Amino acid sequence: QVQLVESGGGLVQAGGSLRLSCAASGRTFSSYVMAWFRQAPGKEREFVTSISVSGGTRDYADSVKGRFTISRDNAKNTVYLQMNSLKPEDTAVYYCAARMSGVLPRTSAAYAFWGQGTQVTVSS
Repeated sequence: QVQLVESGGGLVQAGGSLRLSCAASGRTFSSYVMAWFRQAPGKEREFVTSISVSGGTRDYADSVKGRFTISRDNAKNTVYLQMNSLKPEDTAVYYCAARMSGVLPRTSAAYAFWGQGTQVTVSS
């Protein structure tokens, strides 16, 4: 079992940057594949990015590739999402998710543990 708490959301102008953090409880953080999803008003939750247990493999949605970077610090039980060149269409609640497996799925149903979400708003 792992508990996840996101932070770092806020209001930013288009073209700006934000860094989200997701702090995990427990001593087995390094065994979890971590991911970020987002959900905009009236839309389904969508995959943003994921990272393997070692951090050596990362996957990105096409919509964020080249602008967002996922990283993890297993010593600090934390995963990060650096978001650059933000666009108004990036506005959403961002969720951190975890699963105990080596694969990096893009479907939300594959992740067993979720944070409460943090709001990111990008103004034009």
